[in-house]
Formats: sequence, C-alpha cells, structure tokens
Amino acid sequence: MTVLQNHPQIEWRIEFETGDPAIDHEHKEMIGRINSFLVMASDKPDTQRVLESLGDIYAWISAHFALEEATMRAQRYAGRASHKQDHEDLLDDLRDIMDEIEQNGFANVEQTIQSRLSEWFINHFKTQDALWHSRSDHQPGT
Repeated sequence: MTVLQNHPQIEWRIEFETGDPAIDHEHKEMIGRINSFLVMASDKPDTQRVLESLGDIYAWISAHFALEEATMRAQRYAGRASHKQDHEDLLDDLRDIMDEIEQNGFANVEQTIQSRLSEWFINHFKTQDALWHSRSDHQPGT
C-alpha cells in the first residue's frame, strides 16, 4: 500500500498477475474500486454514503468471486474449496464491517477498514490466486 496525495492506495504489482488476462483485468478493476472507495472515505463522508459504496463493492466482488469459482469448478481445480472459503471470509468480513458502520458510524472504523481491505486483497492475490494460476495444468483463460 502506498500513499498518494494522503490517500491510501493499493498498488497493482507484477506478483498479482495470474497470467489470465480476463482475471487480471477484473482484479485491476477491483483494486480501482477499492482505491476509489478509500479516497472517498478519506474525505469524511456520511455513514449512508459509505454503506452505499461498500454495498456496491460487495455486489461487484460477489459477482467476480462467482465467476472465479465457476471457472475453478469447470477446471476441476483441487484447491477450489480453500479458495472459495477465502472468498467467503472476505464477504463475511465486509458484511461485519457494514454492520459495525451501521451501528457505530464510519468514523469509528475508518482506519480499520482501510487496512483490512488492503491486507486481504494483497494476501489473497499473492496466495490463493497465485496458487490457482501457477499450477502446471493451468493454461491462461482456461
């Protein structure tokens, strides 16, 4: 994570690349959406705006995960259960964050959400996605 104009950002890194252009494109889009949220969040928005933005991110990420999981299923990827569980953990974490914001307001979790989202995505790309796309039977786009 770097700081750009005092806004925390997740930087796309070469080690995040999967070799699958469609997945890499979606991952870059995901990072862009998270970064846009982090910039918006640093401007002290009202709680409703934060919840709406997180809801949009949640829906987009859910759709992306469904696509990844369908691809893994079609490929008969042996690590699919672990990968899917990591997806579920993130979605559960996002729901918990949204619940916490509804109950306590955004100001109380602002720093926590920035670090949790950044750490989760960076770790997921470097571990679960790297494992999936580095296996010997994987051909990009399959």
